[in-house]
Amino acid sequence: MNYKEKYQSWIEDPFFDEETKAELKGLTDEDEIEDRFYQDLEFGTAGLRGKLGAGTNRMNIYTVSMATEGLARTIENYGEEAKNKGVAIAYDVRQYSDKFAEIASRVLAAKGIKVYLFDDIRPTPMLSYAVRRLGTKSGIVVTASHNPQEYNGYKVYWEEGSQILDDVADEILEEIDGIDHYRDIEMMDFQEAKEKGLIQIIGKEVDDEYFSELLKMPIHDDIDKDVKIVFTPLNGTGNKPVRRILDERGFNNIIVVPEQAEPDYTFATVGYPNPEDSKAFKYARELGLKENADVLLATDPDCDRVAIAVKNDKHDYTYLNGNQIGALLVYYILSERSKKGDLPENPAIVKSIVTGDLGRAIAKKYDVATFDTLTGFKNICAKANEWDETGAFNFVFGYEESIGYVYKDLVRDKDAVVSSMMIAEMAGFYKKEGRSLLDVLEDIYKEFGYYYEKLISIVLEGVEGQERIKRMMDDIRHHSIDSIGEMMLQKTVDFLRDETDAGRSNVLKYYLNDGSWYAVRPSGTEPKIKLYIYSKGKSREEAKDKVELIEKVVRHRMDSVE
Repeated sequence: MNYKEKYQSWIEDPFFDEETKAELKGLTDEDEIEDRFYQDLEFGTAGLRGKLGAGTNRMNIYTVSMATEGLARTIENYGEEAKNKGVAIAYDVRQYSDKFAEIASRVLAAKGIKVYLFDDIRPTPMLSYAVRRLGTKSGIVVTASHNPQEYNGYKVYWEEGSQILDDVADEILEEIDGIDHYRDIEMMDFQEAKEKGLIQIIGKEVDDEYFSELLKMPIHDDIDKDVKIVFTPLNGTGNKPVRRILDERGFNNIIVVPEQAEPDYTFATVGYPNPEDSKAFKYARELGLKENADVLLATDPDCDRVAIAVKNDKHDYTYLNGNQIGALLVYYILSERSKKGDLPENPAIVKSIVTGDLGRAIAKKYDVATFDTLTGFKNICAKANEWDETGAFNFVFGYEESIGYVYKDLVRDKDAVVSSMMIAEMAGFYKKEGRSLLDVLEDIYKEFGYYYEKLISIVLEGVEGQERIKRMMDDIRHHSIDSIGEMMLQKTVDFLRDETDAGRSNVLKYYLNDGSWYAVRPSGTEPKIKLYIYSKGKSREEAKDKVELIEKVVRHRMDSVE
């Protein structure tokens, strides 16, 4: 069926509820109708993510039930043991997250699959922990991470506690493709499923064990715990867990932005709840200036990513990007654990292929191996899963430039709760030495070289946007830029076509002869194409100038594609 036929069938089919039909009948924009029905919301290794609303290309109770039916049939294929192990389910603050979690629970229960459902909102990393702690076969978290309020999403985890990789995603997708209609999906009554023991509500007991494990991780405790931190959870899930771990660590100068403390799926105080964007720090900055805070700390709505801003000598705050925060954490963890002599045998850090190389330079000094993976913590934590089996390396730290970090391997996903704890510890440690995190970062640059980076995201929504993104990738793939100023193209890696240790993905990376590089990739979860630019110079100005020149030339090429 074409999109018009699909649209009409949803309106006419008695299976769909009246509220859904009314929403669809109220649509007057033909482009909007096409966008809702021109494709099915794609299930990939990131699960589902899309705008809320009626339609096959939207997040709603029908598309969530379809994805869960595919997962349920996949688990059935693994036998009774897998069904008994069950599925852990968590959800965030977004509109309908609790409803989608309940729908998923009922679909699974109808197949006789045990469900462990959290009693309220939780950070995404606590779902990863629950999968491992409870020994479930799979996990689901209903979240759209840092996307705008009109989005929601659905991520699937496997028994190791990390997000599914292509092999499991393909199994689920094959099962989804075998479902003829939403009406073929059975759901058990929620109360009945609870009474039969198929749905078990979990809460405090799992939380307490998670925090108990986190409290075993600190490197130093003899630090300045009066370090003043203004914290904003951006109306997401991070308020209680981050405050709890910092309180239990003894930090006594944590000030929460009051307007952004409580859950709010409209994100009315921030709009775009992404702490990568310095505009998300507006309220935190105002409060920080009033309180003369040392550090501003912000977590995204599902509390798996965290960003910071640090007080500077101009009575304001300097925002650090994901590469800078990652480098600081790598430096603090490796240098201090090296001094203590408690790094594990064969230690390793893991980063994505579009994350900068400063962490690698630091790790080399401390004889710590660095591994590059495709983007996404499902790939970063796959290394920890692999090393569980082989014992080849010990996972110390994983990070991405998109402000995702995990210390140790308790959780197999990025974790803003443990990362917030380690950032606070790091800030308190260096404050006791009389240094700010900006001072430490400058010392790192002086020792390892001035690294500079920039991420440009070009948003192109809808059918036409997706087609233009494809044309941009085709153009730059087949017509490389041989020189940028005095920088000459030295090597090209096409991760879609070339054999690499990282694996295959639609990413193009261009290495220049001065050590600079840039990469281009379409986002896997948003209507964007991303340009990552990295340089290294003898001074900050030299490194910055290189990035600006690369941006000018590559953007001109990309923008010229109609």
